[in-house]
Amino acid sequence: MTDSAIGAPGDEEYVVGKNDKLVILASSVGTVIEWYDFYLYGSLAAIITVQFFSGVNETTGYIFALMAFAAGFAVRPFGAIVFGRLGDLWGRKNTFLVTMLLMGLSTFVVGLLPPYAAIGIAAPIILVLMRLIQGLALGGEYGGAATYVAEHAPRGKRGFYTSFIQITATAGLVLSLVVILGVRLAVGEEAFASWGWRIPFLVSIILLAVSLWIRLKLAESPSFKRMKAEGKGSKTPLKDSFGKWPNLKLVLIALLGLTAGQAVIWYTGQFYALFFLERVMKVDATLVYVLLTIALLAASPFFIFWGWLSDKVGRKPIILAGCLIAALTYFPLFNALTQAANPRLAAAAASAPVVVYADPADCNVQFDPVGKTVFNQSCDVAKSHLAKAGVTYTNIEAPAGTVAEVRIGDQSVIPSFRGDAMSTADFAAQKKTWDAGMSAALTAAGYPAKADSALVNKPMVVLILFILGFYVTMVYGPIAAALVEMFPTNIRYTSMSLPYHIGNGWFGGFLPTTAFAIVAATGNIYSGLWYPIIVALATVVLGFLLVKEGKDVDLNA
Repeated sequence: MTDSAIGAPGDEEYVVGKNDKLVILASSVGTVIEWYDFYLYGSLAAIITVQFFSGVNETTGYIFALMAFAAGFAVRPFGAIVFGRLGDLWGRKNTFLVTMLLMGLSTFVVGLLPPYAAIGIAAPIILVLMRLIQGLALGGEYGGAATYVAEHAPRGKRGFYTSFIQITATAGLVLSLVVILGVRLAVGEEAFASWGWRIPFLVSIILLAVSLWIRLKLAESPSFKRMKAEGKGSKTPLKDSFGKWPNLKLVLIALLGLTAGQAVIWYTGQFYALFFLERVMKVDATLVYVLLTIALLAASPFFIFWGWLSDKVGRKPIILAGCLIAALTYFPLFNALTQAANPRLAAAAASAPVVVYADPADCNVQFDPVGKTVFNQSCDVAKSHLAKAGVTYTNIEAPAGTVAEVRIGDQSVIPSFRGDAMSTADFAAQKKTWDAGMSAALTAAGYPAKADSALVNKPMVVLILFILGFYVTMVYGPIAAALVEMFPTNIRYTSMSLPYHIGNGWFGGFLPTTAFAIVAATGNIYSGLWYPIIVALATVVLGFLLVKEGKDVDLNA
């Protein structure tokens, strides 16, 4: 069989046989499709809010949409347990064929699902159910693909081989953004918001068919076949993985010393950056997709680079260095992103800072699980408007009983009003009038209703997004190899999948919702960054102390 190089950076020894190319291609293509399916929802969260959560107010609806997005992440560890067990008992190949089928079909169903206006509460219920199925499927897919490729890789090349699996997450996101952008431009914004958003979900069925066809050509992993032939397979992979302290300890170390920090860096660099630009900076969604796609495409080759380099210097130093550098630079980077994306907003915040002067007892946490509570205290009226407008504000405590007021620099003071004694109709009418006056005052002070696309410093935005994506490649490129090397063959699929999906499904998946809630509570558009910074720094400390380097481990031992 003739071997051929596939472009490892600066190393002629990195040659990959035809069979290995098929292994990498089939595993990677299938995983790209799964990530594409999974990320469509996040990329279209704003439209999904309108389509499926229109029975509640706008702010609550958007939080619900983010929570439904996070629901898919929440169940990923359970998918890791279920399909990890099957993968260690039944085989890597068969298991990730099943996960791909589940993912593709659930995505297709979302494309056909009637909106809230047509079938009422059944719409969001079915939507969340499909998200749960997607999360379960992805929980089993990644571990299978990573384990399968790593077990085919020669020792000394596992980081390089598995880096092609690592690039699939960003490739899936980019593919979703490109398809969404293409459909948007083809049908127009109005049609896209009405029905065109369904097309990216529906075309996934074609991608599913192609990837299944490719994966059916694969054979089982050599390590798994050897283990079965030697009779060393685990009959109780769950018990052996999590019921015995030596292995459970490794699972916890993998979670807290590697994947938790990797996850928050990944989701900050991709999804939180997307939410920040679109929801906080009020940049046109199409422009955001274009700029983010360019940045991610430019950063993506570094997944391969860091995977290759980790074969030389180790996984641990690269992952922990990425976590540390990101944590130290997030605040200046997002400050610079504000200046570049919406300079008028940045200028207004500097020249006319906003202060909410209110009695703390008058301020509530404005989240209602059923969407029926009316937040009508004077502080709530003020803060809800500012949060919706994406305006940063400072809280100043006022004496008890004081009616809240909004102070915009030295230019104006806008008193709020008490709506708790009003009827629902009177409160709605008064708030509409007050909102109009508040908007006019903010506009007079220089606060834009949305970013002017002509004023967006596009090269600078792309550069900042590239840097954020570069951090993602550092922490994510070597992670599959690092996790696979921590566990023995008979429980590898189960053991490595759980910490990965708790880290990425919970620590990472809940990042947008958590950060958004922190921002809404504090009034500071940057305060949500404390969440990924604290988690990343904790991973640096724990990883340095507890994680052992595994690049030279024999996977068949």
